[in-house]
Amino acid sequence: MSSSSDSPKHFSMIREFRLADFFTLGNAGCGVAAVLFAMLYVDSRSAVHFFSSAAMMAAAFVFDVLDGRIARWRRQHSALGRELDSLADILSFGVAPAALGFAAGLRGGWDWIALIYFVCCGVSRLARFNVTAESLSEGADKVAYFEGTPIPTSIVLAAVLVLAAWTERLGENLYGGVWTMGPWELHPLALLFVLSGTLMISKTLRIPKI
Repeated sequence: MSSSSDSPKHFSMIREFRLADFFTLGNAGCGVAAVLFAMLYVDSRSAVHFFSSAAMMAAAFVFDVLDGRIARWRRQHSALGRELDSLADILSFGVAPAALGFAAGLRGGWDWIALIYFVCCGVSRLARFNVTAESLSEGADKVAYFEGTPIPTSIVLAAVLVLAAWTERLGENLYGGVWTMGPWELHPLALLFVLSGTLMISKTLRIPKI
């Protein structure tokens, strides 16, 4: 049993949080909600749950933009904030889009591989950014450019899935139909996830950070 003298340690992590970090946690919370809504859609087939999942990703995007601007405005940057941001982003812009894609009907064997590849690319891209951010920033408050597309660009995938839902092109009616390749099926729409993941880990593609 811990003594009362240890109680201040329980709150030490919270005291280390900056204002921007709470917006980052908002990003993470929206990402988890997006995954849960996608799971609900699989069970309920309610369009409300599908659109709610996508809406949570859009809200996560807003939080992601705000946390960076607040950190620069207050000139408060920390290793904790950078790690929080990466973990939140992989939830909201990696796992959540993959979950929504699966809920939309990307469930063939090759689709699974495409979705897993996409998430792994997102994890790799964020890890690479964290270890190179200091050199890329060249002493400034932020990096001058991104190597590969930033993971929040996966919000475009969510937008495509929303369009598919709006036009009632989910499940068996997904854009591009379905191909049988060997023992598994592939929905061509899953290739968008492959493209997005590949662009994220590209080292030749440099995008100026605004």
